[in-house]
Amino acid sequence: MRIILSGGGTGGHIYPALTIADTIQKISPEAEIRFVGTTHGLEKDLVPRAGYPIDFIDVQGFRRSLGVDTLRSVGKLFTGLRDAQRLLDEYRPHLVIGTGGYVCGPIVFLAALKGIPACVQEQNALPGVTNKILSRFVDKIFLGYREAGKYFKGKAEKVFTGNPIREEILNHSREEGLRCFGLDRDKKTILIAGGSLGAASINRAAFRLEQNLSGRDDVQVLHATGKNNYEAYAGQIQKAGGFQPNIHVMPYLYDMPQALAAADMAVFRAGAIGLAELTAKGIPSILVPFPYATANHQEFNARALEAQGAALVILDRELDGDRLLEKVEKLLLHGNDLETMRQAAQKAGRPDAAMEIAKQAVALVRNRTN
Repeated sequence: MRIILSGGGTGGHIYPALTIADTIQKISPEAEIRFVGTTHGLEKDLVPRAGYPIDFIDVQGFRRSLGVDTLRSVGKLFTGLRDAQRLLDEYRPHLVIGTGGYVCGPIVFLAALKGIPACVQEQNALPGVTNKILSRFVDKIFLGYREAGKYFKGKAEKVFTGNPIREEILNHSREEGLRCFGLDRDKKTILIAGGSLGAASINRAAFRLEQNLSGRDDVQVLHATGKNNYEAYAGQIQKAGGFQPNIHVMPYLYDMPQALAAADMAVFRAGAIGLAELTAKGIPSILVPFPYATANHQEFNARALEAQGAALVILDRELDGDRLLEKVEKLLLHGNDLETMRQAAQKAGRPDAAMEIAKQAVALVRNRTN
């Protein structure tokens, strides 16, 4: 079975594709999997590092305003279609899966036109433009959020699976997580992270929170500031006289699976995969959606979890230290509320999403060939 996966630009499109690929290999070890991407997306580094071959096509996204770049994008689209045609003729795949980003447009579209089983996986509650277009041609759409289904008007079967997450996210106990970071098992752990690069607004609010929680015997904080923000944040702590040992601040969390295992509550952005990891672990959260995400899709993700009772939402423009402190203190004070949110998060979680997607995608091929 020959399979092409395509998704690119950001880790939010690439990591789900890699997780799906790994899971397909588990259930069909004979499958030959390769990726299609561009040379200017993160996939050029992440995919080879994961051990998969990758081919590149020459295509670029469309800006939302008309201009010279629009004409350039049209030209690149035809180049991308030509490149995709060559790869389909050369590789003759039995299945093509797109996980978002403009790069998957040409390869998934042409595969569907040729009658090759084709699927897309949509991570967000508000779908991206490419996946909305492709939905009119593919066989199946795997939804990360049930709420996204209403935006797809095409013929494709819509299947709510949740978002695929790395297997190692599920493989660590609370004890392992606490031990990894030298945390106290008798204190509730608040995990604060603003994405891989950090978030200035979350860091500003977190400083006020940590000042108030420093020295408390019932709670501890594990905070990743982002590498570029760490020195300034450490200087701010030093200027304030330092924090007590229950406040753990670091530039980056290389051991995120263990951090999630240790967490009783999280303060996060609202990227789709991060939220999938939180809910798979049943972690209640205070979400601060990134305000400049395309079409504000992070707020849609956050609101979906809020509606299920698994999260509280603070918009970035409304975030400050006092508001964050108020939300955290309320949850710490009312343990029943935190437990209710934990149960809701656990209910919202779809830890088997990758396996469900892999099984259905492979079955699509086998049903077509029988």
